[in-house]
Amino acid sequence: MKPKTFATGDAPEHKTSERCHIRELSNSREDEEVSIARARVEPGVTTARHRLRGTDERYLILQGRGRVEVGLDLRAEVSPGDVVWIPQDTTQCITNTGATDLVFLCICTPRFDPQFYESAEEDL
Repeated sequence: MKPKTFATGDAPEHKTSERCHIRELSNSREDEEVSIARARVEPGVTTARHRLRGTDERYLILQGRGRVEVGLDLRAEVSPGDVVWIPQDTTQCITNTGATDLVFLCICTPRFDPQFYESAEEDL
């Protein structure tokens, strides 16, 4: 049996209302277990505080430097090679503290579905 490919890596990058640029690499109904997107945050920008209902997320930092906030308990500096786990239903945001773009993979389990995205800007 030949494996199926669900990659959408040729999808264009788009700017989101979350104040970052996203390019979907893999997100398919045929693979409900996981999705992978590439995020890019410009220098000095903090993404919108949000949570994903019923979805765990991991950030794998590829380039740049930043400061991540996860829930009330984690405030941490991040750089290439760091992995940040964001449990489902937990608020999150990330700030680019460097002089170049902050680039990371967003790995969601189960796969990202926009209907589970909730703004948490009002939680400040």
